[in-house]
Amino acid sequence: MPPSPVGNLERWRSQLRARYFRLGAALGVLLFLTALWRITQGEWNIPLSRVFELLSPFLPAAESETAEALVIRAVRLPRFFAAAGAGGLLAVSGVVLQGLLANPLAEPYTLGIAAGAAFGGAVGFFFDRLAVTPTAFAGALGSLALVNLIARKNGGSGAYLVLAGIVANAVLSAGVTLLKAVADDKLGAIVLWLMGSFSGASPAAARLVWLGAAITLLPAWLYGRRLDAVSLGEGQGEMLGVDEKKLRRRLLCAASLGTAMSVSSFGIIGFVGLVAPHVLRLLIGPSHRPLLVFSFLAGALLTALADGAAQRLGELPVGVITALIGGPFFCWILVKRK
Repeated sequence: MPPSPVGNLERWRSQLRARYFRLGAALGVLLFLTALWRITQGEWNIPLSRVFELLSPFLPAAESETAEALVIRAVRLPRFFAAAGAGGLLAVSGVVLQGLLANPLAEPYTLGIAAGAAFGGAVGFFFDRLAVTPTAFAGALGSLALVNLIARKNGGSGAYLVLAGIVANAVLSAGVTLLKAVADDKLGAIVLWLMGSFSGASPAAARLVWLGAAITLLPAWLYGRRLDAVSLGEGQGEMLGVDEKKLRRRLLCAASLGTAMSVSSFGIIGFVGLVAPHVLRLLIGPSHRPLLVFSFLAGALLTALADGAAQRLGELPVGVITALIGGPFFCWILVKRK
């Protein structure tokens, strides 16, 4: 007797849950091991048993003032959480943009959103350090509006969106260069910030980027089913009862704000939003709710590892490491998708 459709469906669901569990466990273990590596290793190696002692909530006050405790609590722990939060945020932003625009090449860097945030943040340096995040958000939204306008004038296809993003990147990068040329005493701060690094990450910056991750991830997860419908192609969401314009407006603003919060704190870190979602989509399929969660974990892992590699290579900008990974990956997707 052939198996019933209901039995096949239940079997498929069981296999899918098992795959989710294995992937989540693997990413969680790798992220935990990366955290141990980043916290224990550096110019000053600290034994793992000592690290657990120093992270204990019952640590005596005298012990909390030692050099080891300060290195762990004030330097390495914030740096790891900042890198993981920024990577997860950028990966989730990539998932949102790829779903909304039905384009696998869309991510904050390729669409010019990160460059817009960088330009806005650089303008903010001329006023006050506290103005960097609001001006970065304004720059991200302005860049996104420019990219959409250029693409719409040429038919609005996914290919034109990427080309418009490249144009916006070029123009805004030139604008940032101009700002650096007239920055005078603020030049050093702007240059160090734009290079993309977690070397000076503070607990406050780590908290800010995790707030940005929550702002991006939570609404995207809530609208996950609608994202599934919109990602089928132009007009498909409307046929299924989804208000595409309202959904795009809300989630694009959330992704732009999250990207701006990351860029304003740690500079431009490109291609994380391209690599992590694409690899995860190959492993678990296009359903957005699980894709968002696993992409967050994969993005956090990728950026934490890239930051570790950058530190080992003499504190290189972490954006250089992610570009070396993401650039060839971008070319591979471009050739594959023709």
